Amino acid sequence: MTRLGEREIRADSIIYFPRGLVGLEDKREFSLLPIREGDSPFLLLQCTTDPGLGLLVADPYSFLDDYDVKIENPERKVLKVENIRQLAVLVTVTIPQDKPEDTTLNLQGPIVINTEAKIGLQVPQTEAGYPTHFHPIGA
Repeated sequence: MTRLGEREIRADSIIYFPRGLVGLEDKREFSLLPIREGDSPFLLLQCTTDPGLGLLVADPYSFLDDYDVKIENPERKVLKVENIRQLAVLVTVTIPQDKPEDTTLNLQGPIVINTEAKIGLQVPQTEAGYPTHFHPIGA
């Protein structure tokens, strides 16, 4: 059971977060689920051990061409990066109730996933000056 109703999550689709996520350090196993059929930049990062925990995430490059995530060597080691093409970058999305026009993206805390090794990390971008509440729509 997920926030989107019953969904089957295959064991080979589980992404392991060795450090959890900011504020959710004890949650380590997640799966990415499409919100709906078709081409959407939005996904649900669903915790596989806590059915009530799902975070709306998005591909930031659907909204920003020049978003640059810095990944230092310690993070690269944890992610087991061999090739930059293994990595997917996602950002958390906040949609205020009854105000979809006020949707924001958190550019300061991107989630980086090695899609081949199925390892994820949240990699804070404190030096870059990115906002935690970027308005991609009608900003």
